[in-house]
Amino acid sequence: MPLVPRKSPAGASAGSGLGSFLRKDLELTRSRWASAIGLLRGRPKIDEALYEELESRLLAADVGVAATQALVERLRKAQRDKHLEDGAALEAELKSALTELLAPLEKALPGTLPSPWVILLAGVNGAGKTTTIAKLTHLFQSQGKSVLLAAGDTFRAAAREQLAEWARRHGVTVVSQDKGDSAAVIFDAIQSARAKRIDVVLADTAGRLPTQLHLMDEIRKVKRVMAKADPAAPHETWLVIDANTGQNAVRQVKAFDEALALTGLVLTKLDGTAKGGAIAAIAREHPVPIRFVGIGERAADLRPFSAATFVDALFS
Repeated sequence: MPLVPRKSPAGASAGSGLGSFLRKDLELTRSRWASAIGLLRGRPKIDEALYEELESRLLAADVGVAATQALVERLRKAQRDKHLEDGAALEAELKSALTELLAPLEKALPGTLPSPWVILLAGVNGAGKTTTIAKLTHLFQSQGKSVLLAAGDTFRAAAREQLAEWARRHGVTVVSQDKGDSAAVIFDAIQSARAKRIDVVLADTAGRLPTQLHLMDEIRKVKRVMAKADPAAPHETWLVIDANTGQNAVRQVKAFDEALALTGLVLTKLDGTAKGGAIAAIAREHPVPIRFVGIGERAADLRPFSAATFVDALFS
């Protein structure tokens, strides 16, 4: 499906973070959270049974064991320290605690960027790397930046063809090779970008599971070779994660961070999953900034992550 511009809802500016339509696009995740929030609303008394049931419902919302325990303990402490008496007060405390937990995942991109600014994208098969690259291309072009794509997935001819098609649609150059390895392709792309004074290089890589050790070694090599083209490259290393993976997302973040020293995450397909609560698990167990979230298939459906906006949508 072609990526096309999406108009902002009435009253939402182009720079308004996730935008006012996030509530709708988080509908499935909100349905899981509604059970936990609904438990607190109208509850005239706080007792142990309430905490136990809340814990069960947070786990069902894919919040994860560690994050659930941390949130519930925060509520218990608030009840003692602030003398909270009913579920409404506990709900407000839960919203505050969740926002505080997710806040470290919100991190703005640098204001001043090197040229070229090189971003390496990694992820498992089917996470949405290629579509994410197309959306990032659209985003950076809308900011007046020139973009070059590196077709570093040399395992699948279809991946190169797909990236070439996105490049054609957006009017950007793609560096690709029918033969050769991923590192060589990306090395050439960085050199080409420097020669042509391109602002941003988006480097695709083949999908791989963290358990495929030879492929994890291969992507480490890619990163080492990139530094030979530019000692500071890659300037960003982002893991693209399908939000539908739920708690498995935490394991992916840990494994890829160990291999590549991640600087950010891109969480795709957030609009089509009930497992968005896994963001809390990432924040608690292995916090890496979420640079963008994907909330649709259109070009503009890639938005910077905002902890407050995300939590507001869950509680609205």
